[in-house]
Order: sequence, then structure tokens, then C-alpha cells
Amino acid sequence: MMMETLFFYMSLINIVSFAFMGYDKKQAGRRKRRIPEKRLFALAAAGGAIGAWTGMFYWRHKTKHPAFVYGIPVLTIWNLAAIWGIFSLK
Repeated sequence: MMMETLFFYMSLINIVSFAFMGYDKKQAGRRKRRIPEKRLFALAAAGGAIGAWTGMFYWRHKTKHPAFVYGIPVLTIWNLAAIWGIFSLK
């Protein structure tokens, strides 16, 4: 049960992170209201770092911002370590 719930959560948060990167890129091109960087980082920290990282390169968004270039990979490692920690408790 825990494994299925974690898989569902991780899938959902990564899809949302990926979509938010695309939406923010679209809004930037239209010069409209953007998603705050803090929110993008919060989604990545909450488990969506792989989706955010994939979105960065799929849409070529935030790829020149050092905070994202270095921060998102660090959060990816953090996410993977957290998952590993959860499953090593068994």
C-alpha cells in the first residue's frame, strides 16, 4: 500500500512540476503573470525535482539561471535520497 501511494504521489508531483515549467515558459513568452521561482523550487523540493529538471530542458526554461542549473539537480539527489531512506526503513 505504501509503495503504491508513494508511486502515485511521485508521479503526480513530477507531472505537475513538468507542467508548471512549461506553463511558466509560455507565460514568459506572452509577458504575462509568471509562476514565482519559490513555487517552482517548492514543487521540486516536495518530490518533483525530476519533473522540473526534465521541464527545464524540454522547454529550455531557466537553463541559464544558476539557481536552477545547480539547485534542481541537488533537489533531485535529495528526492532520491529521501525515497531511498523511506524504503531502507523496512
